[in-house]
Amino acid sequence: MESSSAVAALSALAHPGRLEVFRRLVQAGPEGMAAGEIARATGSLANTLSTNLNILASAGLVTARRDGRSIIYTAGYGQMRALLGFLMEDCCGGRPEICAPLANVANRAC
Repeated sequence: MESSSAVAALSALAHPGRLEVFRRLVQAGPEGMAAGEIARATGSLANTLSTNLNILASAGLVTARRDGRSIIYTAGYGQMRALLGFLMEDCCGGRPEICAPLANVANRAC
């Protein structure tokens, strides 16, 4: 992952509403959630949710697919893993002893 992509992803997640949406989608798993379901779960207004989903999608953290009349959103697990990997590799500066405990936790969680 390039640093510009990492900045975009971190910026997208830096907003409490977007972070909540992303967390819900990660927890929903690969089945994802319909936009209306996300709005009810987060208490978001439709236009606010739409904006948040677009920002997350632009950062590669959310994908959408059509299912009949619904749009189903899922977390971008690949981008999430790339961001975590970037943070562990870049921020640890080649010192594996700093990030080894974090890598173990990340491997168990993902």
